[in-house]
Amino acid sequence: MRSVLLLSTAFVLWISACTVVKPPEPYGPLPSERQLAWHELEYYMFVHFTVNTFTDKEWGYGDEEPSVFNPAELDCRQWARVAKEAGMKGIIITAKHHDGFCLWPSAFTEHSVKNSNWRNGQGDVLKELREACNEYGLKMGIYLSPWDRNSAVYGTPEYLTYYRNQLRELLTQYGEIFEVWFDGANGGDGYYGGARETRRIDNKTYYDWANTHAIVRELQPQAVMFSDAGPDVRWVGNERGMGSLTNWCLLNKDEMYPGGDFASILGEGHENGKYWVPAEVDVSIRRGWFYHPSQDSIVRSPENLLELYYSSVGRNSNLLLNVPPDRRGLLHENDVKSLLAFRELREKEFERELAKGKRATASSVRGKKFTAGNVNDGNPETYWATPDDVTSANVTIDLGEETEVNRIMLQEYIKLGQRVKEFKVEALSGDQWINLVDGTTIGYKVIRRFPVVKASKVRVTITSSKACPVISNIELYRAPGE
Repeated sequence: MRSVLLLSTAFVLWISACTVVKPPEPYGPLPSERQLAWHELEYYMFVHFTVNTFTDKEWGYGDEEPSVFNPAELDCRQWARVAKEAGMKGIIITAKHHDGFCLWPSAFTEHSVKNSNWRNGQGDVLKELREACNEYGLKMGIYLSPWDRNSAVYGTPEYLTYYRNQLRELLTQYGEIFEVWFDGANGGDGYYGGARETRRIDNKTYYDWANTHAIVRELQPQAVMFSDAGPDVRWVGNERGMGSLTNWCLLNKDEMYPGGDFASILGEGHENGKYWVPAEVDVSIRRGWFYHPSQDSIVRSPENLLELYYSSVGRNSNLLLNVPPDRRGLLHENDVKSLLAFRELREKEFERELAKGKRATASSVRGKKFTAGNVNDGNPETYWATPDDVTSANVTIDLGEETEVNRIMLQEYIKLGQRVKEFKVEALSGDQWINLVDGTTIGYKVIRRFPVVKASKVRVTITSSKACPVISNIELYRAPGE
């Protein structure tokens, strides 16, 4: 009898093991570990700072005397403190802009801080920024302009050696770098060591980008690389702070290169792209990228910055907000005031989450580990999923009583790919379902606004998906002011 019971128990366990539901298979291109870490940063600071700050220009010609660079009160700790207080996760600095002036004492040029009056020629802005970022727990990134209007050898093969030597300096002397930013402005008129001429290059082939990228992979394997074409992060296609409502993290980048004519497709990406290359929104808090005294009174308002947040982070993009130091070497008081007030507005928008822990049900569930309750359990590693053959389904969150709602946040479990093509959001108000949002892509995160509605339930329907949907997070809010 005992042996029969043991056999029966073993049989039950065997049947149970055979019926364990497996997670969905990954679908399409997937983000790398460095890209996943980048997605989670969401919002960080751009710092445009060079001789232009002192000459009141946006693009330096390359003939500026190093002595013009002299920020008597430079304080990178102030930059980092403000970034931290503003809720930013990192700082990317223009280590070298198109004028060729280097904010670190490069061994490969005299056109750098080592020949300025600042710190008696002994200063190093990148070293001070590294220390400040470490102190305030921020990531640090670098911008190294491919175009150099100062270099006598720009446009020749010799320049590639020069450029890569400088890149190696930056990637070996300043600790961990989270992003390397490659600009698309390439070639034109410049000083070029005194030649004062126009030099054109074929920006598709001249830089031999594959071998430049290999240096970053070798020296900073966790850093993402940004340019029009990635390879890790792409430009959104404009400098207005506008992400696209339809925003695939996918891109067919093989024929793309920095500075190419691709702006019209970069916002949406490619639905069937072969590579994971998500979008970054770069925009300035002022009209210009560098500091100009005439713009002190026209800094973006906190309300405008909040609009930028919704049109960037709220549209599956990261927000890189430029805040240029002034001639003292400090972030201007007007910029700081706006940044901190923006954080207050943002915190009020998302002060009280309404969906967490509420009862959630779904029209279709893959299995016990993939139930609807995973979308509002506060755990980003759990998700609701349907069987493989179900690509249209809905999940409903029961708020328990009629509750005012006007914001929704949605996230896919992107470790398994970006899948959703279309979705809609409805609310049960009284005894009627009211349509609130019609959307397309989701990806890492989307946030949608709608007029205040009193709802007892909110239903999210995935109307079209490339494979079974995997939704990791749904949050609901009642933002103020409406």
